[in-house]
This record gives sequence, C-alpha cells and structure tokens, in this order.
Amino acid sequence: MFYKKTLLAIVLSAIFVGKSVAQVWEVGLQAGGAGYMGDLNPTNPLKISGLSFGGFVKANFDPNWALSFNYTNGKIKANDAQSTSEQFRQRNLSFSNKLNEFSLLVDFNFFDYFSGGGYSRFSPYLYTGVGVVLFNPKTKYQGSEYELPLYQTEGAKYKTAALSVPFGFGIKYNFKNNWTVMSNIGYRNAYTDYLDDVSGNYIDPALYSNDPDIRPMQIMLSDRSGEINGNYIGARDVQRGDFRKRDTYMFVGIGITYTFVSQKCF
Repeated sequence: MFYKKTLLAIVLSAIFVGKSVAQVWEVGLQAGGAGYMGDLNPTNPLKISGLSFGGFVKANFDPNWALSFNYTNGKIKANDAQSTSEQFRQRNLSFSNKLNEFSLLVDFNFFDYFSGGGYSRFSPYLYTGVGVVLFNPKTKYQGSEYELPLYQTEGAKYKTAALSVPFGFGIKYNFKNNWTVMSNIGYRNAYTDYLDDVSGNYIDPALYSNDPDIRPMQIMLSDRSGEINGNYIGARDVQRGDFRKRDTYMFVGIGITYTFVSQKCF
C-alpha cells in the first residue's frame, strides 16, 4: 500500500506542477542497456547485462530547469558460474530480473537550452529525483524458471517493490526544429537488497517452509553450490551475500524527443 501511495503521489505531482507552471512540453522515447551492482556483481559499475527502454513526458520551466515523469523497463542478470572469482563460482547462484521503474526527475541544463526558450541547441545536463521500482528476481533450475521471492531462499520474506533514488548525467542536441536527440547514463540507489534475491546468510534449516509445494525447491535454490562438485557450502550463519544494505541498478541509452509549445497557459 505504501508503494502504491508513493507512485500515485509521483503521478499527481507531475500533472499538477506541469499544468500550473510549464508552457513548453517535451515527450520522448529512449532505448539502451541496463546493469546492476549487488551481491553477484559487487565491483563493476559499468557492466551491462540486459536491454532497457522507456518514455517520458517533460515540462520545461525555463532554459535550465525541467521536470519529467518517466517509465523505464530494463532487464538485469548475473551468474556466479561466469565470475572471475573462485569463491563466487563455488557459490553458483544466478538470477535475472525485469525492472519496471516509475520516476519523477528534475533536469538541470548547463546551457540555456532550446526547450524552455533558450538560445543553445546543445547542452550537457544532470538529473536526479525519486522513483518506485517493481521487480521479481527469477532463476533457472534444470530447464525450468522459478520466481525466487516465492521460496524465501534466505528465510526472509521481502517486498518486490522499493523506493529508488535516480541520479545521472547526459547530453542533448536539438538537430531539427522541435526534434532533439539525447544520450544519458544514470544510477539508482534501490531501497532493497533483494534485486538479486541475495542479501545475508544461508537459510537456517529451522526456517524451511512447511508447505510441501515450496520446501523442496526452497532447499535446492537456497544453496546451489553442490551442483558443481556435490560439496554444499551453505549452513546456518554462513555468509551468502555481501551484507551491503542496498543494491543499485543503472540505465544507459540514447533517445529522441519532440518539443511543443502549449497555446494556452493553464
């Protein structure tokens, strides 16, 4: 319920602020890549693991400031078996996750950009804001795909929606009349450590589910190290994740926008 209220507030804020202030509007589409940093990729912030796409509606208040409501879909994934770390390969966990992000972002253009009444057709810019990310990590086992939150692989139930704080930078160029091309990269601090279904320790056997439809796969998916050589490393109080409190994810891409000036001031 909390996340639904937050998402509703983002939508209403974008509509209200845009109608009450802005006269110059912009709509756009973007496509590119997605990446993540967390328990299965703790060191490489630029690793792209899947594709992303999205769109936005933006209200340009003046040549420097703008507010946009955005939707972005991106896929992230990681596989211990492909890691350069022997410890990770022994752990042998993997996941994939389709992210759906809704965000309200503030842009700052360094130059007096065309949108909003400026004279410059090119500008670098920064952005930040607040968002909600919906997620559902999955993994494959013996040819079948399993939704990991259902099996509570660390004995903890977690929500599959979280607040996020986006921040990033980009460049934009108005190449013809109302048409602009842009490119940007941005990171998101997610207020969850379960984008990859990994956080703390291996599950305590006392926390195994009593549901006969859940328990067998919960045991198999919580510790997959034995699939390598039959030697399972998981046990009570043994570290499974890296104990950092939050995962982060990234979107990078290029896009095109169309700017139009409202004929009526609301």
